[in-house]
Amino acid sequence: MAPVLALVGATGAVGSVMIDIINARESVPWGEIRLIASARSAGKKLTVRGTEQTVVELSPEAFDGVDIAMFDVPDEISAQWAPVAAERGAIAVDNSGAFRMDADVPLVVPEVNVDKIGERPRGIISNPNCTTLSMMAALGALHREFGLTELVVASYQAVSGAGKEGVDRLYAELEAVAGKGLGVRAGDVREAVAGLGDDSPFPAPLALNVVPSAGSYKGDGWYSEELKVRNEARKILGIPDLKVSATCVRVPVVTTHSLAVHATFAQPVTVEQAHKVFEAQPSIVLVDDPEQQRFPTPADVVGEDPTYVGRVRQALDFTNTLDFFVCGDNLRKGAALNTYEIAEALAPTV
Repeated sequence: MAPVLALVGATGAVGSVMIDIINARESVPWGEIRLIASARSAGKKLTVRGTEQTVVELSPEAFDGVDIAMFDVPDEISAQWAPVAAERGAIAVDNSGAFRMDADVPLVVPEVNVDKIGERPRGIISNPNCTTLSMMAALGALHREFGLTELVVASYQAVSGAGKEGVDRLYAELEAVAGKGLGVRAGDVREAVAGLGDDSPFPAPLALNVVPSAGSYKGDGWYSEELKVRNEARKILGIPDLKVSATCVRVPVVTTHSLAVHATFAQPVTVEQAHKVFEAQPSIVLVDDPEQQRFPTPADVVGEDPTYVGRVRQALDFTNTLDFFVCGDNLRKGAALNTYEIAEALAPTV
């Protein structure tokens, strides 16, 4: 009998992308796809694979008969309900941060460590943070060939990573500053957006600006997004002592995270070798012609499934080290698609 798939958070932003992904597949392995959401959203009608379906309310009974349950909900909802789904016999694939560093929950990127999906003592598999995930296909492929030893990353993160509130704030700020002929005088942008109030999810204006802060402050100068890059990269790649340092920056882009990666390997690696590794990966698109000014940008990548890689170069003054630039749609591959690919990998096993 074909397995039953449930989508928890079906009416949310990532859930909507998940449904788009399912609808775009040529074929799916599911005998049934069940849509689940909060009581507020229960009863809504959504079309999946050409069939209108009614969203059911999140409850223990909603998981009866479910083989795999994908969770696209906030941390606190996943923390409460993913174990319930597992208790009812489903494998929970969670997109939140609730279980990522739990030793009994594998953190999976199918291109890198799909073998870990069978090691799930709690019946839960976790999806990485979208920032870490954006570079994992590229880093995993290089690590298999050359052995990654050190990683320095600067991220340029889209406001959609902060949810609808972040997107709405950026649009409001852009409207507030548009046409004002702002110069470079300190305070111009702040003055222009002052009328929007102080409830921004960002500690400084995003319009015509960049903000070196992403996530919550964790002390000693570090923000949560930076620590996630370090801790999750170690777990996904299976290198517990990997040297990692990250600086995460919020930029005025709606969707698609970008990362400047500085990676050092145990073995010598050339740009030509790296190109061959990237070109061999079906989930990577290499766009790397600096003479012709061809390289990935968020505007080129938004809405795309693959990770885009470019600006690959030998690091000056560093041995066995490459610098390269990565772009990945943080709502698609960075959240919905990776979760769904984990579910697809599980389907033959349930």
